[in-house]
Amino acid sequence: MSHAISDLLTILDLEQLELNLFRGRSPQEGWQRVFGGQVIGQALVSACRTVDPLYRVHSLHGYFLLAGDPKVPIIYNVERLRDGRSFVTRRITAIQHGQAIFAMSASFHLDEPGFEHQLPMPDVPAPDMLPTEEEFRAKMAPLMPPAVKAYFERKRPIEMRPVEMTRYTGGEGNAPYFNCWIRATGKLPDDPSIHSAVLAYASDFTLLDSSLVVHGRSVMERTIQAASLDHALWFHRPFRADEWLLYSQDSPSAMGSRGFSRGLIFRQDGTLIASVAQEGLVRQRNDLA
Repeated sequence: MSHAISDLLTILDLEQLELNLFRGRSPQEGWQRVFGGQVIGQALVSACRTVDPLYRVHSLHGYFLLAGDPKVPIIYNVERLRDGRSFVTRRITAIQHGQAIFAMSASFHLDEPGFEHQLPMPDVPAPDMLPTEEEFRAKMAPLMPPAVKAYFERKRPIEMRPVEMTRYTGGEGNAPYFNCWIRATGKLPDDPSIHSAVLAYASDFTLLDSSLVVHGRSVMERTIQAASLDHALWFHRPFRADEWLLYSQDSPSAMGSRGFSRGLIFRQDGTLIASVAQEGLVRQRNDLA
C-alpha cells in the first residue's frame, strides 16, 4: 500500500469521543486550509458509524461554511434525524474553534429492487491506453504553468489519468468538459463505507476546476480565488474506489464569480456508479493580475 493511501485511511479513521461525537485530524503537509474532500469524507465516515451497515449511503449534500484550519482537529457532531424501515437520515456538523465550518446531510437506504436505467459512459480511451502519472509529468511538465506543475509533483492518495491532457497547458478554446480516470493508489479494505468515503474525498479533486476549462484558467493560479461552496454526491451502484473509475465532468454555467460543475462516475465496464454536482467560488483577483 502506498504511503499516501495509508495516510488517507488514517485520516478517515475517526476517533469516537461520545455516542454521536467524533474527532478527525488533517495531514500536516503545509496546507493553508483543509482540503474540502477530506471534510466530506470524514463527515461521511462519522455518519456511517451511527448507521446499521445494512443501510448504504445513497446521497449526501454539504455546504462549506468556513475554511478549515489544518493545525487543529475537526469535531464532527452527528444528529440522528430519522431511523426508518427503508431510509435513515443523518445531519453532520463539522466544528473548529467553536464554529461550524461544514454542514452535511446524508441519507442511507436499505437495498431493494426497482426500475433501472442509466446514461452511457463517454467513448474515451481506457486508462491502460493513457500515460501513467510519471509519463504524464515527463511529457507535459515543460508545457505546464508553474502552479499546475507543482500540483502534479505532489504525492496523492488518488491516481489520476486525464483524457484531455492539453487541459493543463493553459490557453483558451477548451470545451467545457473534462474526463479523468481515477483510483486509489493502493488496495482498500472491503468495507463499502470506506470506498464511499474515499470516492467522496476524490470527487472534490478536479470538479471545481472544470468550470474554468473553457476559459483556459485553473483554480491553481495565484490570480484565481477559488473555494467550494457546496457539494452533492449520489451513490447509484456498488463499486470499488481502488479500481479505475471514469470521472466525466462538465460545467453548464459560470456567472457572478460562481462556477457550476457536474460529474458522472463510471466503472470501467460502463456502469454508472455515482453522480456529483458542485458550485464554487471562481473569482478573478484583479489586484494580483
